[in-house]
Amino acid sequence: LLGQILDHWFESEPLKATLATDAVIGAMASPHTPGSGYVLLHHVMGELEGRRGAWGYVAGGMGALSHAIAQAATARGAHIFAEKAVCHVLLGRAGEAQGVVLQDGTEVRSKLVLSNASPQITFLDLIPQEQLPKDFVQRIRQLDTRSPVTKINVAVDRLPSFLAAPNARDGQPLPHHQCSIHLNCEGTQLLHQAFTEAAHGHPSSRPMIELCIPSVLDPGLAPPGCHVVSLFTQYTPSVLAGGRSWDEQARNAYADTVFDCIEDYAPGFKASVIGRDILTPPDLERIFGLPGGNIFHGGMSLDQLYFARPVPSYSGYRSPIPGLYLCGSGAHPGGGVMGAAGRNAAQVAIKDFRHL
Repeated sequence: LLGQILDHWFESEPLKATLATDAVIGAMASPHTPGSGYVLLHHVMGELEGRRGAWGYVAGGMGALSHAIAQAATARGAHIFAEKAVCHVLLGRAGEAQGVVLQDGTEVRSKLVLSNASPQITFLDLIPQEQLPKDFVQRIRQLDTRSPVTKINVAVDRLPSFLAAPNARDGQPLPHHQCSIHLNCEGTQLLHQAFTEAAHGHPSSRPMIELCIPSVLDPGLAPPGCHVVSLFTQYTPSVLAGGRSWDEQARNAYADTVFDCIEDYAPGFKASVIGRDILTPPDLERIFGLPGGNIFHGGMSLDQLYFARPVPSYSGYRSPIPGLYLCGSGAHPGGGVMGAAGRNAAQVAIKDFRHL
């Protein structure tokens, strides 16, 4: 349990609760949920520029990372087709992958196909169901993809000034503006209460908020004097109590709750807001293809990790379709901007390719 890990190493409840947020990020789970301790450890896996467990901002925004990977690939002869939706995987007579078919009918032939889409999209949408074992399809359908995350992007005309650490007179950024700021995290019980509300179909009345201001470190993201604020919030259920959907009124009501909470810590924040973009779990699914809005393509619970990711017998990147590989967050070792699943899948595919 997460609580046991934190209690062993720390005494301060606010510190334990702040660390606990990394154990429930992207998970419809409470800090008291068995297995949550793994998710915390998952978030300090690896290193950044020699610093173990470190995280960083990407200059130019997260899209710049994709662009850098694309440039590296094209420099080595890859051809990249953006905005070309894949309709289905092309199969040969023996049921092996032979390429993909685009929505405009174009066929792209290939000896191997690697899918960075979720297991659900890859196997339930892009492959005819009769080509897959029934028990495999059933397991993919049963994957837990619940997500509590609503992402809110905010444009502001000045830096937030927090009561606990007021801004300097010149308005220049302070050290805490360059970090991840955790709000409503004074105790793990607060996080558990927020989870309990969402489990009953109600957006948290006091949501867990992780606030970042990337424009402090990357001024090109906003005009001079202005900033962009990224709010990673939870808990919000995909479907509201009574089967209600996330209409405009529900979205704005939740965002107002989040902004009211920030206002308590940083008076004047609401007055500084120029615009906001609200992405609920259904929005994240519709726009980015994340099943259930889950940023990890599926829960990072112990029953969906290691040899069971995405399902038992297929944790090694290969699939029931010869020549089709899974290389995204739904594969081992799971989500996070680390590239481990892609690297591992590529090595398996290269090994197989040599025998074709």
